[in-house]
Amino acid sequence: MSFQPRTEHPFHHLIDTLKDGRIKFFNPQKLNDPRYDKLPFSIRVLLEAAIRNCDGFYTKMEDVQKILAWQEQQDKAEVPFSPARVILQDFTGIPAMVDLAAMRDAVAKHGVDPALINPKCPTDLIVDHSFQIDFSKCAIQNTPNPGGGDGPTQNQASSRSTASRPFIRGDFQCGDRRGSCSKAACSDSPTSLGPSPASVQQIENTPLLCPFHLQPISETETALKNQEMELFRNKERLQFYKWCSKAFKNVNVVPPDVGAVHQVNLEYLSRVVQVSDGWIYPDSVVGTDSHTTMVNGLSILGWGVGGIESEAVMLGQPVSLTLPQVVGCKLVGSINPLSTSIDIVLGITKHLRQAGVSGKFVEFFGPGVSQLSVPDRTTIANMCPEYNATVSFFPVDAVALKHFKKTNFSQEKLELVESYMKAVHLFRSYEKPQEDPQYSEVIEINLSSMVPYISGPKRPQDRVAVSRMKEDFQSCLDEKVGFKGFHISKEKQKIQVPLLHCGQEYRLAHGAVVIAAVISCTNNCNPSVMLTAGLLAKKAVEAGLVVRPYIQTSLAPGSGMVTHYLSTSGVLPYLKQLGFEVIGYGCATCVGNMAPLPEAVVDAIRKGDLVACGVLSGNRHFEGRLCDCVRANYLAPPPLVVAYAIAGTVGIDFEKEPLGLTPGGEEVYLRDIWPSREEVQQTEEDTVISSIFKDLKRRMEKGNTFWNNLECPDSVVFSWDFKSTYIHPPPFFSRLSKDVPAAQPIENAHALLFLGDKVTTDHISPAGSIARASAAAKYLLSKRLTPRQFNSYGARRGNDAVMTRGTFASIKLQNRLIGKPGPKTLHIPSGQTMDVFEAADRYQRDGVPLIILAGRDYGSGSSRDWVAKGPYLLGVRAVIAESFENLHKNQLVGMGILPLQFISGQNADSLDLSGKERFTILVPESVGLRQQLTVKTSKGTSFCVTAMFDSEKDVICFQHGGLLRYVARAALSSSPRPGADSAGCPPCP
Repeated sequence: MSFQPRTEHPFHHLIDTLKDGRIKFFNPQKLNDPRYDKLPFSIRVLLEAAIRNCDGFYTKMEDVQKILAWQEQQDKAEVPFSPARVILQDFTGIPAMVDLAAMRDAVAKHGVDPALINPKCPTDLIVDHSFQIDFSKCAIQNTPNPGGGDGPTQNQASSRSTASRPFIRGDFQCGDRRGSCSKAACSDSPTSLGPSPASVQQIENTPLLCPFHLQPISETETALKNQEMELFRNKERLQFYKWCSKAFKNVNVVPPDVGAVHQVNLEYLSRVVQVSDGWIYPDSVVGTDSHTTMVNGLSILGWGVGGIESEAVMLGQPVSLTLPQVVGCKLVGSINPLSTSIDIVLGITKHLRQAGVSGKFVEFFGPGVSQLSVPDRTTIANMCPEYNATVSFFPVDAVALKHFKKTNFSQEKLELVESYMKAVHLFRSYEKPQEDPQYSEVIEINLSSMVPYISGPKRPQDRVAVSRMKEDFQSCLDEKVGFKGFHISKEKQKIQVPLLHCGQEYRLAHGAVVIAAVISCTNNCNPSVMLTAGLLAKKAVEAGLVVRPYIQTSLAPGSGMVTHYLSTSGVLPYLKQLGFEVIGYGCATCVGNMAPLPEAVVDAIRKGDLVACGVLSGNRHFEGRLCDCVRANYLAPPPLVVAYAIAGTVGIDFEKEPLGLTPGGEEVYLRDIWPSREEVQQTEEDTVISSIFKDLKRRMEKGNTFWNNLECPDSVVFSWDFKSTYIHPPPFFSRLSKDVPAAQPIENAHALLFLGDKVTTDHISPAGSIARASAAAKYLLSKRLTPRQFNSYGARRGNDAVMTRGTFASIKLQNRLIGKPGPKTLHIPSGQTMDVFEAADRYQRDGVPLIILAGRDYGSGSSRDWVAKGPYLLGVRAVIAESFENLHKNQLVGMGILPLQFISGQNADSLDLSGKERFTILVPESVGLRQQLTVKTSKGTSFCVTAMFDSEKDVICFQHGGLLRYVARAALSSSPRPGADSAGCPPCP
């Protein structure tokens, strides 16, 4: 946030200038405090923000002193942090914006001007997560509109393109290098996946030839089809976004088809330093996307927060955090030339996970840092959620400045960045070890020890050396069912199931690859890794290798930047020839937005009870996330995704076994087609140039015709359509009083769920497609929608009725009350097993409060606000767990749900809890930090738990019934704090 200091600013004596006095800044060096140069660089950013935003209310002088005394205050002092900006991706951004729209309604009912509800902190919302794969080069993988919603009509399609033509069927063979099919495969038989002509709407430039193959078409046409479906499917949601961009001040909505949130953030929004109203200060950000931490690779301090926390920052309140420990990660040694950036990333991830850096800042230093390009650094920083660090920070150095020059920083901006960073001692030179700060602890990692790894088959932390992959997969088949095992009997491990696909017979076995996806997250922003994949594809095609046509391949880059450098380097046609065609921009396979596999493949997997595999280049692959019939999923760098797709199986030893045969029958090994590091680096230098960033800027400013022509209401408050199944006002502000209600005990509560360890946000929060037998599906059917119109949970994230019904709807939810995986629970009074929502609804109608019992690491995974909002609307008042993931704990507090932790050495089993008891939690009117509370059960027993409140802000938030009510009550105050402008958020009563 820009700051215009007054003469009475407590740190006005620290003001310094650049450019002959034209630009001002607060210079912590002028404190003349020797402690400053010993602070980690990330803590220096916190200190500068505290000095600049010191107003005596949200940020006080003692907060500055606490940060200066970081060595003594780490893990003790609570300090505020006001970031320069907030970033939202659309799936988490839409509930935030819906909440603000509902908050406008609530304050208006109390006679307060609703226009006062605006983000105070600049907020960017990027529309990127609604994308689904409807079309690819060789597959219409369901019907023309599998995700539901109204597709474009014939007239609409014709009006956009004179080249439009209807779907047709022909009496001929169709196919490409990846396979072919006969006329019989294109029939309208009941088993055919293709729709009959009468059921097909005309889609622009889409001649339908068979359920699986199209005539060869360009990447541009394929992307156009997917983008067109996305826009029409999500028109209602996009109209709401456009209203937000007009109705709210300080909101910038980036339209669809520009790029994924983290790509836009890295390539367009990030400034390294902010210059506003004649003042300069470090860029910083909090965001609702798990990839927000990527900006730390650009020397920008930033991390992910929950949706409700982001709303508070948007409304002008700082983030409250306990001064963290900062782990110094010293990189030494030289990178193995055969290791990709992802090998380095996963190696560092493993070391940091083992070192136990949960909730800490990690800051990199040492001679090895200079060997990492900025894209390498952003990829490492992106993996913070996997080793549970808050940030992984790379200070500005010469390598960073060189990168900024590539990304269209003007020479004047580069000189300004360098001058400012050096003036405030935020510039690093790794050749000067005397500049090393004092860290909480130091971890040393030797880069030369990194060898190629992949990760899986169920968790990102389970790394497997590629050289041991065949052996490891065999052990997974042997082991009992668990985090790695599948427990397949020896007699069934050799089974091979015939598969007839487009007139050709194949055989599927355990380990068969059926999904190979290079997707729009993590490493797609790293040119070296993507170019390695492209060069490998080029060499593979030149050798005559192919990918089996039944494998669902896709390439969904995070932005047009990736397409640009793959195209200009000449490797994109080779990726397309292997089936990795660009199908659009946005999250697809990684978030479960993928079309069904061909029925023949699914039938073969089920017939043989096969452990089929998906290989993807993302950072999420929990079991069942991609497809419920694909049990083993591996995270791999893009070149290995391509390699495993060519091999067709994960059960291969690349050193000893060939990938395939040339047309002449010669064996081709991976080493024969793997590009050298020198070749990749030279290609990167020749193709990753400033023009790709100029192109993004052009697309950002131009938008697209659909968005530009989209109509939306012109009003201060949103005109809700109560028939809508996409946008609905949430009930968070119902019966909102101006006064804070007194805390009450939770009496005679039932356990809605009895869960074990490692319950992730994937298990809790709705994501991906909406299952036809789910509670959400029943609701949508009641609204007269067909299954084809369900769309995804992400697209309907602005409708609380859908999202509440999708909470705890994961097929992998392990609820001990019913003893088997699935989205079911036991309604204890009746003894009936039913959907989680149906049981919760019945409890609420009977006036029964609910709790959740859980084990260790409850709520691990990416940040999602519905992991707290959903349970809140289900009637959950408290969660009792052995331990919490810190971010999720904060989200529970933010929704007014009480996070309670068993005291050390105790858990539900040691206390002999069945989950069927009734629980009374004695909550005093004033709860203290980490206070112990008593829980009484209907069996006559009792035990103690700890209220997981780490700050006074947590306590206040809980007392108000959640952060949203806290902010709304602040807006209802008739006496804004001194110095607040008309849109300011006054202190809470």
